[in-house]
Amino acid sequence: MNATKVGVIGCGYISGAYMQRSPTFASLDLVACADLDPAAARSRADAFGLRAMSVDDLLDDPEIGIVVNLTTPQAHVDVGLNVLAAGKHLHAEKPLATTVAAAAPLLEAAAARPNLRVGSAPDTFLGGGHQTACQLIDAGRIGEIVAGSCHMMLHGHERFHPNPDFYYVAGGGPMLDMGPYYLTCLVNLLGPVKRVTAATSRAFDQRTIEVGPRAGEAIPVEVPTHITGILEFAQGAMVNLTTSFDVWRHQHNHIELYGTEGSMVVPDPNQFGGTVLLCHRREDWQQIAPAQPFADGDYRGIGVADLALAVREDRPHRASLALASHVLEVMEAFEVAAGRGGIVDIASTCERPAALDAATASRWVA
Repeated sequence: MNATKVGVIGCGYISGAYMQRSPTFASLDLVACADLDPAAARSRADAFGLRAMSVDDLLDDPEIGIVVNLTTPQAHVDVGLNVLAAGKHLHAEKPLATTVAAAAPLLEAAAARPNLRVGSAPDTFLGGGHQTACQLIDAGRIGEIVAGSCHMMLHGHERFHPNPDFYYVAGGGPMLDMGPYYLTCLVNLLGPVKRVTAATSRAFDQRTIEVGPRAGEAIPVEVPTHITGILEFAQGAMVNLTTSFDVWRHQHNHIELYGTEGSMVVPDPNQFGGTVLLCHRREDWQQIAPAQPFADGDYRGIGVADLALAVREDRPHRASLALASHVLEVMEAFEVAAGRGGIVDIASTCERPAALDAATASRWVA
């Protein structure tokens, strides 16, 4: 397979996961990285055998066909527009943008360049744990899904992130940070969302950084940090979702789905693997190990690999712009619904991504 050459813009915290896993995929050849901080680019380049470049030089490089945008959320759209203007395919880290309005220029630019693909994280839904859950649902193992509950609750990223400021200003918060994993997983399992209602709160007006050279420094909190609501899916299911940076500890499962014939516990949507728990009516829980590939590690970048192959095979890529923009609208609807105390209808829709089976995936690994 002739691999597509890839460049990364943004050499921060998450870039290492992409760079470490990239050699796994036969369709990708990660060759370069860039950052507004040249030292950060050099550090990543030295660690992973890449070329450190300026952002402009990376965009001008005619060999690079896909750019992975790993900048902070507030820069996602501007960088993405520059990538498309340079004539390159784009895969962005989540969220696609900080608001639906902010994403509009990117959607317009993508529509004006139909020869270019735009994808977005998260791609964890392509992992073996979630593909196994999807397979079981499609096989009718718990009947028609009628309800569910989801919880992503912790006490903030200042515990482990040396520069957590952007999580607590506009464009941050638990929904925009972690909501993409939960909502993308749910849309992959159930299809698009139709309506949202929600409430929000903020327990702390400042946070104290616990690690790194800034440990002990207080940072302001400007956004809601506990967000809860109800998702009504087009297929009829009603699912409760809570994301929070205000909770010290909890015992809820990440995602539970309740069907007419039984119930299912879906693995952590921020991971690729995990065991599915399934019960039929009054029977005990049954553990089902992942029956699909990409369940034994962190495969961040699998969505980029699928995008590269989709271009060659002239088919839709799974971590698509339509999926990411739908998830963004749903996330924003939580804040809108909380602000006006009502129900928000979701205007966008998207197709469930095509399933990823073992036969297809076997062609992806280098």
